[in-house]
Amino acid sequence: MSACGAWARWSVFVALALFAAGSAAAAQTTAVVSARAYTMTHAEPVENATIVIRDGRIVSVTAGGAAPPDARIIDAQGRIVTPGLMSASTQLGLLELGSTGRDGSVSGGPFGAAFDVQFALDANATSLAVARADGLTRAVTVPGLSAQAPFNGLAAVLRLSEGPDILDVARAGLFVTVGGMAASAAGGSRAAQWQLLHHALEEARTCRAAPSRCRAAGEHEQLLQRVNREALGPVIDGRIPLAIIASRESDIRQAVRLAEERRVRVILYGGAEAWRCADLLAKAGIPVVLDPFANAPATLDEIGARADNAAILQRAGVTIAFMGPVFFSTHNAGSIVREAAGIAVSNGLPWIEALRAITVNPARIWGLDNRYGTLAPGKDADIAIWDGDPLEPSSAPQLVLVRGKEVSLTTRQTELRKRYSPSRRDDPWTPPFR
Repeated sequence: MSACGAWARWSVFVALALFAAGSAAAAQTTAVVSARAYTMTHAEPVENATIVIRDGRIVSVTAGGAAPPDARIIDAQGRIVTPGLMSASTQLGLLELGSTGRDGSVSGGPFGAAFDVQFALDANATSLAVARADGLTRAVTVPGLSAQAPFNGLAAVLRLSEGPDILDVARAGLFVTVGGMAASAAGGSRAAQWQLLHHALEEARTCRAAPSRCRAAGEHEQLLQRVNREALGPVIDGRIPLAIIASRESDIRQAVRLAEERRVRVILYGGAEAWRCADLLAKAGIPVVLDPFANAPATLDEIGARADNAAILQRAGVTIAFMGPVFFSTHNAGSIVREAAGIAVSNGLPWIEALRAITVNPARIWGLDNRYGTLAPGKDADIAIWDGDPLEPSSAPQLVLVRGKEVSLTTRQTELRKRYSPSRRDDPWTPPFR
């Protein structure tokens, strides 16, 4: 046989093999049946729903629909099924406990706005498995503080799949902190914090429009070092949001003013007194990520904190999402955001709106809603099947899918519980290891 003939036969073989492999991959179909599916596209659930998933994406959600004949069947047995949950404020992948470690912050060196947490992410952090076991499939991991106030740095959006690939969106948004104890890093005054922020944005815009003028002036005449000024580029271009952590009403009003004057997209974080200017925030289209646990002042910036903050904002038309207290930014990050939603419900927020605040709303706020946040055709198959009300702390997921792939609900904690269970007291181990 000639070399050409052998090559032709080998090419056909390879093509057939690739086609077979592609067909096998395409045939990976799963159907969740008998589900009470809260799709987040409507307020009411789809009863007796069949959710068809293929290649990690949702194909269809139909009431009483038939499962494809080649599908793997998951029987929800009438249980509540929701999109995988999302927390809009964590430090997952950076720290094991919110009270220890430094990877989420930087206290010296040149980095301010350019401090980027993606480079410290640890896919093996035990807190990630705990979050998955609590139904969390997406999370925003935020920087703490940087060396250049009032900037904290650049956040990342995580996809809580198993394996090393947990980074979903790098440099998703730029965080700043204004007011409270953070004022000391900017000279002791919140006025200085706001001035620095205004001037930094103006400088970045000017240097972007006329870089030669900035080069001629020299770094010593610039407010920001080049690396930090360049990090502001996507903010002034509108490609990423400026997330402002602030609680006092006066600071919230300054945030609205900044968004209007500097033409940047703002997300408000904290917002303990946001209820006082709910109509203003709604008119400006500024979403609020708030902590429903903050029903009493922890600092003088939160004198006006009240338990029905979320309900007031939602009624005014503000898009809201939830986070938990800072101490729970890593461990129990999934259960705490569910509990936060439940607390908001107990203080006047409709149940379905609370569920939106930990699914589709944070997805919309962070620009993921084109592929995540609802049970709708074409969206990533991030799905949780619950053994009860997902907003009840005593409930838990029975199964979690991330992009259509089932993830383990086993954690280091559950393994330790099994190892030291009284039921194993007769195991042939020495006492210290029982």
